[in-house]
Amino acid sequence: MSRAYLDHASTAPLRPAAFDAMVPFLRDHHADPGRLHAEGRITRVALEDAREQVAALVGARPREVVFTSGGTEAVVAAHWWVAPGAHVVTTAVEHSAVRETLARTGADITIVGVDRTGRFDAAEVLAAVRADTALVSVQLANHEVGTVQPAAAVCAGARDVAAGVRVHVDACAAVGHVPVAFTELGADLCSITAHKLGGPKGAGALLVRRGVRVPPLIVGGAQERTRRAGLENVAAMVGFGAACAEIDVTSEALAARELVARAAACALGVEGVERFGDAQATDDRSLPHLLCFGVTGVEAEPILLALDQRGVAVHSGSACSSETLEPSPVLEAMGVDAQHSLRVSVGWSSTEGDVAAFTTAFPDVVQRFRALR
Repeated sequence: MSRAYLDHASTAPLRPAAFDAMVPFLRDHHADPGRLHAEGRITRVALEDAREQVAALVGARPREVVFTSGGTEAVVAAHWWVAPGAHVVTTAVEHSAVRETLARTGADITIVGVDRTGRFDAAEVLAAVRADTALVSVQLANHEVGTVQPAAAVCAGARDVAAGVRVHVDACAAVGHVPVAFTELGADLCSITAHKLGGPKGAGALLVRRGVRVPPLIVGGAQERTRRAGLENVAAMVGFGAACAEIDVTSEALAARELVARAAACALGVEGVERFGDAQATDDRSLPHLLCFGVTGVEAEPILLALDQRGVAVHSGSACSSETLEPSPVLEAMGVDAQHSLRVSVGWSSTEGDVAAFTTAFPDVVQRFRALR
């Protein structure tokens, strides 16, 4: 049975261009890029080429790209330095890496709520900033419901309140799906990852604005200009760069939005289905590749498993369908029912056939479970 993979927002399949770029550095070119011999120079050139490719996609200078083991490490590295008792402003819909890292720092945390679409108000975030605020941390787009956030407005206004404040933006869910320009965004720090855009797992980057100094999370070596110790995973970074170089954000977003619109028309045509997030399907309001919705009267887990049996892979914010025992904090912050939520997300490899498999199976699955009540 052919499978329809509709969980790109969790992780996307590896792009062929990324795979092809990685193979020589898994098979042939193994040297430490910090060495001066010919073998080391080959890997160093490849690593710096990858850095330029990543920087080009996200509108950053190559020297601002600090390679990490993924988006989670990049997020943690952007937060761990906050001193105990220091004031931090963040929102109720941030990734768990933000919440848990800040909790471990002992920071004085102000959490700003969101509306029912999952969007925070930039004015409310800025109103929470104090003269002694050390860090403001917000996302560029939400990873659960796709809501695009007013992060640029937060970056623009934070320093007017606190001259020494740093601003971090989590762009892991957004990069590769909507245009991202780090220099124009105005953030001091920005976390990105490879696997959500078709790069390899285990690759990411923390963008550090020129002139900003953050103590390294991982110490013990001078790699990444002393900003992240450890021998670089050259193959993964080369794959990351190749994936970034292949992306055409405009055309891929257009194709994704068309596929999501078909999935949404089917899902919302079923009685008792409500879309979560911003229903306005525009680039500046929602991510193009992601649809999150709730199904009244039927919990998400049996629907997810039934779809899986029909060859369709989707995600749920339900507690029973995740690695944790708690419902999605994002959906709870929005005031919607996480136990009845499903997320469909497409990407570079998605086809009309994948969405057709969902639109064929979903109404039948819901009707079957409702008939059993």
